[in-house]
Amino acid sequence: MKNKNIWLNLLSVLSIVFLILAWCAVSMNPDGMIPTPFAVWERFLLLLDKPISGAHIGIHIADSLRRVFMGWLIATLAGVLFGLMLGWNKVFSAVCKPVFEMIRPIPAIAWIPLITIWLGVGETSKIVIVFIGAVMPIVVNTYTGVSMVPELNINVGKIFGANSRQMFLKVVLPSSLPAIFAGLKTAVGVAWTVVLAAEMISAKTGLGYIVNLGSNSADIALVVIGIIVIAVIGALLSAVLTRVERWLCPWKEE
Repeated sequence: MKNKNIWLNLLSVLSIVFLILAWCAVSMNPDGMIPTPFAVWERFLLLLDKPISGAHIGIHIADSLRRVFMGWLIATLAGVLFGLMLGWNKVFSAVCKPVFEMIRPIPAIAWIPLITIWLGVGETSKIVIVFIGAVMPIVVNTYTGVSMVPELNINVGKIFGANSRQMFLKVVLPSSLPAIFAGLKTAVGVAWTVVLAAEMISAKTGLGYIVNLGSNSADIALVVIGIIVIAVIGALLSAVLTRVERWLCPWKEE
């Protein structure tokens, strides 16, 4: 098993190396539409010396990260609770699920104009937009996780005389955790997508603002920097969630 993990880690590293080599090969095209890794690195160093809109790159990253984290955290608390109720309580599901299914197909980005009109262009509107985007996959995965709890597990709980509360806490919730964490990981990606769109429209700081500024000024290297930073942060957040999942779900197979 240990040797297998070493090989899997090596393959992961090689895939990143291959991606960088492919980037180098594609960037050699003379049209200049794709900057080289060296050009992006030079632009990043320049970005460290010359702040954008009076804010250091670290401020832009921190602002986007704060918006994503706050919206995602609120979505996690509300989405997991709502999804558990949908899956566990039939009366609650009968009342709320039809309404949720009507709202769920609406893309989070479609809410941006309306939320901006209601709440303005401040921080609250961006966090609310992130919340709307992130809460949907969390609810769906949580509800699915509860609904797919094996009937055998339920029957065993009944045989041992578990009441409704014990059944929920000892059987349903632990069995649903893998699906819940899958929803949390998906929500992180959705949250970044939505916050970028919101920052492109109405923000003076943030990675979305940087990407939009680079696009408007044909500064492709700046756009690539924003994309790379988002990818790195997203990968780190996903890794953290995976670690937490392994800790809470030690029985789950890799």
